[in-house]
Formats: sequence, structure tokens, C-alpha cells
Amino acid sequence: MRTVQQRNIALCIILSLVTCGIYGLYWFVCLTEDTNTVANEDGTSGGMALLFTLITCGIYGLYWAYKCGEKLDKAKTDRGMAASNGGVLYLILYIFGGIIAYALIQNELNKLA
Repeated sequence: MRTVQQRNIALCIILSLVTCGIYGLYWFVCLTEDTNTVANEDGTSGGMALLFTLITCGIYGLYWAYKCGEKLDKAKTDRGMAASNGGVLYLILYIFGGIIAYALIQNELNKLA
């Protein structure tokens, strides 16, 4: 079973900016894999989600952000924690700046790790 690694959000953002988004692509893959792990679901793999997002010029990323919120809500409910409607929040934040959604998703993953 795969374990979820806690990541320093500030460092991830800085690395994404310094590498002109290349680290952001890696972070996207890691977020996808970690979200599937905490929700205990066999969802789309990180690599495939990245590929779909690139092929659709970011449109799949909107769906991805919403599904990440749903999976995190499921993981919280399974652990007896209060779940919010994260899918809508991450979708809106992804529209206005993907890295903000990444940071909040990573924050939730760090809490669940």
C-alpha cells in the first residue's frame, strides 16, 4: 500500500515558480496519487490525469480539481472528520489560479497523512 508523503507547501510553491512550472507538473501527479490513496480509490493515475489535462488544454484539470475535493471529503468522512463541499471550492480556485488549489489540496493531504 502506498503511503502519503507530507510536503512543505511553501517549498512546493517556490519550486514551481523557480522551475517555471515543471515542478508544478510533478506536484500535480503527486497530488493525484495521494488523493487516490487517502480516499482508498483506484481513480485516474497521476500521469494519466496530467496527460488528459495537457491534451484538453486544461479542461480536464477542472474536473480533476472537483474530483479531488470529492475524494478528500470521502477520506475525511471515512475517518470521522467533518467534511465540507471541497469539490466546488477547489474547482473555483483552480479556475483563478491552479497553484492555490494545489496548496489547499496539499494542506488537506498533510492533515490526513
